Amino acid sequence: MKKITTKTIKEMKGREKISMLTAYDYPMAKILDEAEIDMILVGDSLGNVVLGYEDTTHVTMADMLHHTKAVSRGAKRALIVADMPFLSYHTGVYDAVKNAGALISEGCANAVKLEGGAEICDTVRAIINAGIPVMGHLGLTPQHINKLGGHGKQAKTEEAAQKLLSDAKALQDAGVFAVVLECIPDELAEKVTKELDIATIGIGAGAKCDGQVLVLYDILGLFKDFTPSFVKKYADLSATVNNAVSQYIEEVKGGVFPQ
Repeated sequence: MKKITTKTIKEMKGREKISMLTAYDYPMAKILDEAEIDMILVGDSLGNVVLGYEDTTHVTMADMLHHTKAVSRGAKRALIVADMPFLSYHTGVYDAVKNAGALISEGCANAVKLEGGAEICDTVRAIINAGIPVMGHLGLTPQHINKLGGHGKQAKTEEAAQKLLSDAKALQDAGVFAVVLECIPDELAEKVTKELDIATIGIGAGAKCDGQVLVLYDILGLFKDFTPSFVKKYADLSATVNNAVSQYIEEVKGGVFPQ
């Protein structure tokens, strides 16, 4: 079982589509790894789907370290990317490198992901110079939800599209090995993908990206509070779990279990 690395991801561009899903714990990470997913994102989306927050701004470094450790124990083949949470890289380069380093040394991630464009490139370079691979994230950036004012499509005007393309190229120049493009027009995602030498990973950005990422709990039907329109549900495990628990309760109360 050959380990997926950032070099592998770079080499897959234009040759093979890249698969990526989120995971937040040991058993799910193990399942994804055995299914041979290319990359696992320990996303700060855990704030929504695991911790019950309204958005990702409440997720802490302690939260990310806790869940990244669990995922790294379960996945040995996939490339593990950990989100750097809100304000973990905005207070200076020193803090950013220290926090990124913790996700690698303590959390055992293989790379970190940061939201933002040209404005964070100095931080990205510093983290990479410390020997830590970085994935970028443009478009709908959930940590900026209060500034963006919602989860709608981004970069819909010509000016905004040019800004996103410029940011993508700036991140590439800064050394990121891949960039997530979230909730942007399909045509723009295709253009960015063609103009970059690094891989693009789409989420709500059409089929022309080099790869795709989704939240695991969304595709399994485990998170019912909100489901983005671009999500495809591959199972309804919420109903399966509900039925199993209901049967258990019925058997306990009826004296059927244990026999």
